[in-house]
This record gives sequence, C-alpha cells and structure tokens, in this order.
Amino acid sequence: MNRTQLGAALRELRQASGKEAKAVARGAVMSPSKLSKIETGKVSPTVVDVERILTAIGVSDEVKAEYMAAARAEATETTAWRLIRRLGYHRKQQQIKALDDATNVVRVFQPSLVPGMLQTPEYIRAVFGRKGIGAEQLDRTVAARIARQQSLYDTSKTFQFVIIEPVLRWRLVPDAMMAGQLDRILSVSRLPHVDIRVVPLAARQSDVPSHSFVIRDGRMVTVETVHAEVSVTDPRDVELYVRKFEGFAASALSGDDMRRTIEVIRDDFLR
Repeated sequence: MNRTQLGAALRELRQASGKEAKAVARGAVMSPSKLSKIETGKVSPTVVDVERILTAIGVSDEVKAEYMAAARAEATETTAWRLIRRLGYHRKQQQIKALDDATNVVRVFQPSLVPGMLQTPEYIRAVFGRKGIGAEQLDRTVAARIARQQSLYDTSKTFQFVIIEPVLRWRLVPDAMMAGQLDRILSVSRLPHVDIRVVPLAARQSDVPSHSFVIRDGRMVTVETVHAEVSVTDPRDVELYVRKFEGFAASALSGDDMRRTIEVIRDDFLR
C-alpha cells in the first residue's frame, strides 16, 4: 500500500468496522468533510491524521503498524501556521490532546517558552494573544489547552521536560504572573510520573538548543519553526532528536536542585 491508496484503504477499514463516518471523524478530532476528502483521495492524510483515524476506528496493533508504515512513506511533513490558524488554534489543541492520549512517553525540549502542558491560563493567553486572533477564538484556545493539560494527571503516562533557564526568566507576562507560572512548574514537578529538568546557564555545554521539539514514544517528533510545524517520523531522524534531548537532560538540574533554582528565580520576580 502506498500513500495514494491510503485514503481508500482507510475508508474500507472504517466500513468494515461498522462505524459511521461522523463517529470516526469526531474520535479523530477532524471534521466529517475532511475525513471524506481523505477517504476519497482529495486530501493526502498526514501521519497524525492516519494515527487518529486508526485509533478512532479501533484497529489491532498489527493493522495499525501496516497503515502507519504507508503513512510514513514521506518521513517529514510541514504544516504552515497560517493553515493551522485557519483551522483554529483551539482545534489544533484538541488534535494534540488526541495525540497525547495515544502516547505513553512524552518528551518535551523547550528553549523558547514554558512548555504548553505546564502553562498557566495567563501565560497561555499571552502566548496566543500575540497571534492577533479574536477574543472568542482566544478564549476557546485557552480553554482547549487547559483541557489538554489534564493528561498530566494520567499516571499511566510518563512526561519528561527539559527547559533552558532563560525560558524561566523571559517576561512574557507581568512579574507577579511569572511568579505564579513558576509555582505551577514547581507543583507539577512533584508528580511522580513527571520529570522536569532545567538546563542552567552556568553549566558548560557541548551542544546548542536550536529549537523546541516534542518526542512521542520515540516514533514521532514535532518541531515548531517560525513559519510551520514539522512532523518527523523517519527512525533515523527521530533518533537525532532523542540524542539531543538526552544530552541536554544529562546536563540539566533535576529534583530538589531544579526546584531550588526555580524558587530563586520566582523570588526575584516577587521582589
């Protein structure tokens, strides 16, 4: 099966399951019209699309592996932010939540912003407010990201965050709100299945941060650039990101040392 045959194959799989298109589209966090276009070959599905559709249908691991191999025939996909904006940032958050729900180990590297899963409502509003969207869409996006954060409390999952120290000092919101944001990170860091690490500026490094990325189960990486979100699924490329994450994690502060560092920065904001 190649990518050009994938849409029709997904339609046959859905029909064999007995599930209606509307139900599968809802489970895959996409519109029925998009699912229809994928099934009829009018739209080429992304790796993320295929994974969500297969999860919504409820296929076996063997079938899922076969279809995902076809989806990964093109190992790198790029989606411009202007297209995501057209979709709606709140819908994008819902799609990411569906990905998180299907992932056992989430590894996040952030040299730019507090990771989305750790952001306070005020910080979320500042992040998306700079995109120039309307008040209603901003409210829906903030609510969608907060809803996505509920995955943090699923103890069957593992979350690992590596944050570069300047992220904690970047005044994206007023000082009192930054102090509250750091308190939020401290609170989440005490969850037993969450590992938060901070790379201190004082530590000597042999690598450079480059850009943020998220690794899901060592099978897919999403990268945020200025103009687009890039999805990487080739195992050789994924391994590059895993090694970069592990390198920075090894040089980062964790546990009580990490918490003491964040407390010092928080207290600076409070002063």
